[in-house]
Amino acid sequence: MPTSEIEAPRTTGPLAPLSHASARATTLILIAFGAVYVVWGSTYLAIRIGIESFPPLILAGLRHFIVGLFLYPVLWWKTGTRPTAANWRTAMVTGFLLLFVGNGGVSWAEQTVPSGVTALLVATVSLWLVIVDWLRPGGLKPVPKVVIGLLMGFAGMVLLVGPAHLGGTERVDPRRAAVLVFASLAWACGSIYSKHGGMPSSPMLGVAMQSFAGGSILLLAGLFSGELQGFHFAQVSLRSWLALAYLIVFGSGIGFTAYIYILQKSTAARVATYAFVNPVVALFLGWLIAGEPITLRTVVAAAVILTAVILVINAPHRAQGQVQDPVPAPGEA
Repeated sequence: MPTSEIEAPRTTGPLAPLSHASARATTLILIAFGAVYVVWGSTYLAIRIGIESFPPLILAGLRHFIVGLFLYPVLWWKTGTRPTAANWRTAMVTGFLLLFVGNGGVSWAEQTVPSGVTALLVATVSLWLVIVDWLRPGGLKPVPKVVIGLLMGFAGMVLLVGPAHLGGTERVDPRRAAVLVFASLAWACGSIYSKHGGMPSSPMLGVAMQSFAGGSILLLAGLFSGELQGFHFAQVSLRSWLALAYLIVFGSGIGFTAYIYILQKSTAARVATYAFVNPVVALFLGWLIAGEPITLRTVVAAAVILTAVILVINAPHRAQGQVQDPVPAPGEA
């Protein structure tokens, strides 16, 4: 064959679909990160709007119970996984810690604490995770960089709750701030327990079981605490119904699906960036939509807490130098 007839290598064929598939996967990852950043950051404002008409425990209970009631039979059939009694025991414990104490505490505290400030205090979950993982049997001592981050994080919490008139602004209600700190600690305990307590092989099925168990506990707690006395669904405003729908569809559905996807497709260190992006989004949306003030106290505390979270997330936690998988925070899952 004459050299003039030799064709140049084509860019089509097996290489083209591979390149196209790679670009598509990158786009999906970026979209998923955007969903986790923005959607989860907005759930704090959605909770604030929801509790305008719903009692806080009832709002959280309906959100998670409906998610579990819908997802569990679908995933049970699709995955073919049959949860054991041990799986359900773990789901009950984690549902109690993560959803009842964690998410229920966030919903209750947001009756007076601004949504953006709530997100800042909840960001301390990353700090509690290190402490709980250290103190558990067989746990690992944090490296010096992490210890510095822990000290900074708790200093930031003191700024939010501490001096009554720092910078001419009022402090956060100490009682509700204490509930948020305890909610974050419970979330960390539940997260560590879920890693070692035995959950189904399907992460989404595990989420459905936790949602069903935690949602049931929240609804029972709302019933026995008297939240249903004088409450009528007919009195719920349209914006509160929309907030509940948003929490179910976007917060628990789309947001968590995107989170599971990026956990599988990206590194734990990159996924963990949501922990300091979400509070920024929550602060901005609270200011823009709900008119929540961003004071000097809030700005300084945010800088200190988020710097602490970055230090903790980027430092090695394991003896092998690995960063442990991040977990969603109480207002997000």
